[in-house]
Amino acid sequence: MRFKHTHHAIFLFISVCNFSPSNFDTLPALDCGGYQRKTPVVMSNEAAAVAQAAGSAAAQVAVESADQAARSFHQRLIASGHGRPEIDMCPICFDLVELPMHKNSKVKACCMKRVCDGCDLAAAQRGMYDTCPFCRTAIPADDASMLAMVQKRVHKGDAEAIYFLGCKYNHGKLGMAKNAPRAIELWTEAAELGSVNAHSELGHTYYCGDGAEEDKPRGIHHWQLAAMKGHVHWIISAEMGNEQSLNAIKDMFKEGHA
Repeated sequence: MRFKHTHHAIFLFISVCNFSPSNFDTLPALDCGGYQRKTPVVMSNEAAAVAQAAGSAAAQVAVESADQAARSFHQRLIASGHGRPEIDMCPICFDLVELPMHKNSKVKACCMKRVCDGCDLAAAQRGMYDTCPFCRTAIPADDASMLAMVQKRVHKGDAEAIYFLGCKYNHGKLGMAKNAPRAIELWTEAAELGSVNAHSELGHTYYCGDGAEEDKPRGIHHWQLAAMKGHVHWIISAEMGNEQSLNAIKDMFKEGHA
C-alpha cells in the first residue's frame, strides 16, 4: 500500500502543478526517502532543430573565414616577393650578388654580411688581406675563432647568424658534430625572427623529409613565406637554368603540390 500512496501523491503533485504526462520528464528530481531520481533532460524537436541550425551556421562561417584567409594569403603571395631581399645585396657596392650566391660571395662571420667576390678582390688589391672589407674586423684564424664570432652574434638575436649556425650544425662544420635536429631548431628560431633563408631551408627540410619527418604542406608553406619575402623562388631559379630547381618543380607537379 505504501507504493500505492506514493503513486497517488505523485499524481496529485502533477495535477496541482498543472503538468501534463507529456512533460513528466521535465519534473525536478524527487527525494523519495533518501533516493534521488535524476531525470534526464529531453530536448524537443524544435530545440534540436534550432541547435543543429546554429551549428551549421557556425560551421559555414568557419569555412567562409578559412576561404577568405586562403584567398588573402594567395593574393599576398602573388603580390609579394617580386624583388630580391636586401640581404642579397653586397653592403659595399650595393649591387645584387650574382646567382648562385654561394659561388659569387662570402658571408663574413664577424658581421654576417655577404660581400661579393668583386669587393673582396678590390679589398685584397688595396692590401686588406686579414680584415673584413666591410667592418674591418680581423678575419678568424681557425674554426674555433669563427664559431666564437658567430655565437656572439647568435646571443644578440641576429637572425642571419642563427641561420648560419644552423647550417654549420646541419653539415657538421666548424668543429661541431652533425646535428640535424639542432639545425632545425635554429632555422625555426631564425625564421621567426624574419630570416628568408631559414624559411627556404625549412621548406626543403619538411618537403623532402631531410632531417625531419616528411611534411610536404608544411614545407611548401615555408617556401611560400620565403617567396613572399623576396627569396629567389624555385620557379624563378628554374627559369634561369638551375637544373636542380627545375627537377624539384617537376617532382612537385607530379605529386600534385605545384
